[in-house]
Amino acid sequence: MVDITHKQTTLRTAVAQATVKVSKPETITAIRKNTVPKGDVLSMSKAAGLLGVKQTPNLLPDCHPIPIEYTSVEYEINELEIEILFTVKTIYKTGVEVEAMHGASVVALNMYDMLKPIDKGIEIKEIKLLEKKGGKSDFKDRFRKDLTATVIVCSDTISAGQKEDKAGKAIITVLEENEVSISKYIVIPDEIEEIALCAKKYAEQNIDLIIYTGGTGLSKRDVTPEALLPLLDRRIPGIEETIRRYGQERTPYAMLSRSVAGTLKNSLVLGLPGSTNGAKESMEAVFPAILHLFRIFKGARHD
Repeated sequence: MVDITHKQTTLRTAVAQATVKVSKPETITAIRKNTVPKGDVLSMSKAAGLLGVKQTPNLLPDCHPIPIEYTSVEYEINELEIEILFTVKTIYKTGVEVEAMHGASVVALNMYDMLKPIDKGIEIKEIKLLEKKGGKSDFKDRFRKDLTATVIVCSDTISAGQKEDKAGKAIITVLEENEVSISKYIVIPDEIEEIALCAKKYAEQNIDLIIYTGGTGLSKRDVTPEALLPLLDRRIPGIEETIRRYGQERTPYAMLSRSVAGTLKNSLVLGLPGSTNGAKESMEAVFPAILHLFRIFKGARHD
């Protein structure tokens, strides 16, 4: 199965449609009057669909077992066609479109099975996905494609040329995936004055995202929070909490990180961990949803 351990849990919804076409009006009449020999077609087919949707991962080898937290089946009869609308909801890391289509198909197949003794010309015309919501693309900022970012690596060893930077490059990869332009990428030592100077400098230049990696731990040289916190106009605890929660689900040491998030003028400032995984996972935790902030900034921004 595809690795979904990096994904965020969100509300996921999918609606699928299947259409069953009978060959004569008498079949529709029998369904409406509940005179089909095998029983109540609509109720029994609904029950079959509810059972079937729960079996989806047992039948499709690459489908993740997920909690099904809501399912509904609706019917609309138009002349000789019965339209089935099958809705599935969950709060999980991956979508439920396959579950919805599988549920709709089971409803249609059960109808076929119940109706074939009285109608030999039944067809299942189509099974298709009508709608899906809740995936990563739903939370992308669709209004700003001109965002810029500066990535600042805070490390004594990297700035001295004794070690290669990987965390900063991991951050850049996520930014580029989200169509954010990289204005500057620099490496500086763990010095409070230099860290603070960079934040002021790039905020004055109206850089949208000023992202630091490194210096958020608890060693004596970890001073990024001490440099940034006095400068911030407003701190954003929700971003910090999300980063730590996401990390804690993957390593018990994430609680020791002192990640920082806040605004400075019209810039968003982030202070992220210096390990490659810590930086990468912090970005995964908040992107692309964090870009919604710039819809709010747009009205107040002065270039």
